Amino acid sequence: MTNQFAIVGLLLVVALWMSGRLFASPPTNAFDDYVLSYETKVDAKLQAKLEKIDLELRGKFGIPTNQTAVGVLDLKTLRLALINPDREEYGASVPKIGILLAYFQLHPEAVTNLNPQTRHELGLMIKVSSNEIAAKFSHELGLKPIQAVLDDYHFYDAKHGGGIWVGKHYGDDSERFGDPVGDNSHGVTVRQLLRYYLLLEQGRLVSPAGSQAMRGIFESPDIPHINDKFVKGLEGRDVQIIRKSGWWEDWQHDSAVMTGGGRHYILAALTKNSKGEDYLVELAKAVDDSIMAEKSESLKATEATNLSPPGLPLR
Repeated sequence: MTNQFAIVGLLLVVALWMSGRLFASPPTNAFDDYVLSYETKVDAKLQAKLEKIDLELRGKFGIPTNQTAVGVLDLKTLRLALINPDREEYGASVPKIGILLAYFQLHPEAVTNLNPQTRHELGLMIKVSSNEIAAKFSHELGLKPIQAVLDDYHFYDAKHGGGIWVGKHYGDDSERFGDPVGDNSHGVTVRQLLRYYLLLEQGRLVSPAGSQAMRGIFESPDIPHINDKFVKGLEGRDVQIIRKSGWWEDWQHDSAVMTGGGRHYILAALTKNSKGEDYLVELAKAVDDSIMAEKSESLKATEATNLSPPGLPLR
């Protein structure tokens, strides 16, 4: 009788293990609680891969070390990799994301009651980078109030290299105040771009509903992406992209959230080189290949583990 109870008990344990109920990890809010700060550690494996990708691409296109800055944050695993994350660059059109944030922050009624024309215009500012519309909204909001919103979210910190800065209306305009670090009219750093998209995905910009409304502007399905940089690099892949790119003379930048096909990660890169566009196209391909390869390896490992009860060898 004792042996029968033992056998039944063993079978029950195996059944529970196979169903995942006994050994499943307790639910966590790791993604919701994740904070990207100046002290956040990078993941050694992902860091090594990103550095290798950057080194190879800079070698291919003849780009010096001090002309690229890159960051990747895998939102599924919360692994981070950074190269020159706090070196501020002239931001070109990328800081228009600051105007978008300030619009919803200073017009809370727009979260639930945004008229179609304004929605479309904000989409044009983000997806095709209209300077005319960006200037329309920055004049309406005011440069100082826009930057005050960015500062409230700590998107700019002069003690740590700078960040997201909107100090001039886009287009010809005399009103200007440069940032304290680089005297840029418009500035960005990789770390603060990653933080912006992280908070957007966490629903922490303006409010959960506000973040959703802002994400809708980034998506703007009625407005096609400009087929360059990250979008061009990932063309044909099972991926949805929300992004803000920027370019001026030799400054070529892109920043985006990639989702779909098992991926969910943020990629931001700043370049100042005539080959920056080519670098960004190839960077998007290489990083996506690396992220998806690890997903595939992880899935295979999980499937292999699930085929064998604990203590029994795989056959």
